[in-house]
Amino acid sequence: MSSSPSTPLLDAGVINRCRHRVHLEHDPEAVRPEVPADPAAEQRRADRAAHLATVLGVLSERFGAQLAEGGPDGTLDALREGVALISGAVLPADRDAGRRGSVPLLIRTGEGYLPVLIAHHRITDPGEGARTAPLTSPWYRCAGTDPHRKARAHSGDQLRLAHAWRLLEATGYAAPGRARGGVIGLDADVVLWHDLEAATWPGGHTALAEYDTRFADRLAIANGSRDTAPSRIMACRRCPWWSQCSEQLTEQRDVSLVTSGNDADQLRAAGVRTIDELAATHYTARIEGFTGQLREAIALARAWLADATVIRKVGEVQVPRADVEVDVDMESFGDAGAYLWGCLLTGEPIGIEPGYHPFATWDPLPSGDEGRSFAEFWAWFSEVRRRCAERGFSFRAYCYNERAENRWLLSSPERFPDVAGMPGQAQVRRFIESDQWVDLYACVSEQFLCARGKGLKVVAPVAGFSWRDPEAGGENSMRWYREAVGYGGGETHPDQRDRILRYNEDDVRATQALREWMSKEANGLPHLDEL
Repeated sequence: MSSSPSTPLLDAGVINRCRHRVHLEHDPEAVRPEVPADPAAEQRRADRAAHLATVLGVLSERFGAQLAEGGPDGTLDALREGVALISGAVLPADRDAGRRGSVPLLIRTGEGYLPVLIAHHRITDPGEGARTAPLTSPWYRCAGTDPHRKARAHSGDQLRLAHAWRLLEATGYAAPGRARGGVIGLDADVVLWHDLEAATWPGGHTALAEYDTRFADRLAIANGSRDTAPSRIMACRRCPWWSQCSEQLTEQRDVSLVTSGNDADQLRAAGVRTIDELAATHYTARIEGFTGQLREAIALARAWLADATVIRKVGEVQVPRADVEVDVDMESFGDAGAYLWGCLLTGEPIGIEPGYHPFATWDPLPSGDEGRSFAEFWAWFSEVRRRCAERGFSFRAYCYNERAENRWLLSSPERFPDVAGMPGQAQVRRFIESDQWVDLYACVSEQFLCARGKGLKVVAPVAGFSWRDPEAGGENSMRWYREAVGYGGGETHPDQRDRILRYNEDDVRATQALREWMSKEANGLPHLDEL
């Protein structure tokens, strides 16, 4: 692709970025938004930087003088000299292709180099088939099929590696043969290797081909040769341009405000561009090319016009209830672990004090004390269930979106098997699969249409619940946790522990309020057929 003096240089971040955001960021006439401080984003950056420093420290200790720092001034010289490992590599910009970027690590193998990312997330799961090599080994020589791990589906890692590979190719220092790249994850014990030319993507595509298609699209947008328009997608929640896009979409009454990104694209392609047009569509209509749930989309459009946050899609709302009920909410710190299990006990008396019961560790994660707090939670939880069984009371426990709780319920016994009182994973799994474990998020999804989203912070206020902390939210709780435990060697703030406990207590009380509302008042909501 030829370039001109005005051709922008794009880094790997544009590949997964909203297309309209790419346009706004490169439009000289766009009014740049004022970006307020985002403690959660700052925390994520700090976590990534700390993880990067830790991994590079391990590699420096293992490889010594074989590891050289590249940077903007030394990377090309290190490549020319054939240094074995180059950290912080800033590759020369490929102005012909409009590409620039850096890569945390380059390793020399034979006559060229391979890129390696250092990612602050887990890269494998239990299973088999991943191509891995121990972190401190000569990775490129001993990478083999791992009988204990399977690769996690992190498409973004592969696309970032493809970007680095194309930059390496442009320098002439890419390793010969198939395009490859590695990732060191949060556990920092292995390098996971990806074949970027394997046809593992939908439609038989390769990661390299997918990258090339996306990059060409983003470059055309950035240089002004391809038009875009705003559309609401998941990434809008954290986008600094959202206030501008939201204003425009609301003014246009754009259909994406009530449908998912893919559904909105299909509706526009069929000529249904506004909420009003969608709302005016008959429930029995068919729209060519639309693969979503049309009746629900129409009802959401009508609910939006009626300013109704939640409407029924069932005749009678039902939620499983019991004599004794426990609401459960877990707080985790990224992939490092679960530091708090909060429980709210209500219902018939069983000789255990009703109310809120937190089980926490305030040792900075990762920490073995997490196992102790989980075992104490499980012992209390099991005692509640035992007493219910003895007294002939029915029992149920509730959470909101079980994926997070289930992850740590199942992984805690696996990670801390030697902690006193730790249950076996099979025991935990039997509970999760029983009718005693109720996911209220699933109950909401099955019985309601939510025009403003289905998060607990959106739905619980419809049931009349409000959080005491005006900044209540998962992202903010991560910042409070860092301050509470003095993460990274900082000063501890006990007041933030109290803040987290209040927030967690409000979360479990919110699920209780939602459940009770669903059992009573929710049936007074309008049904989608009434709109």
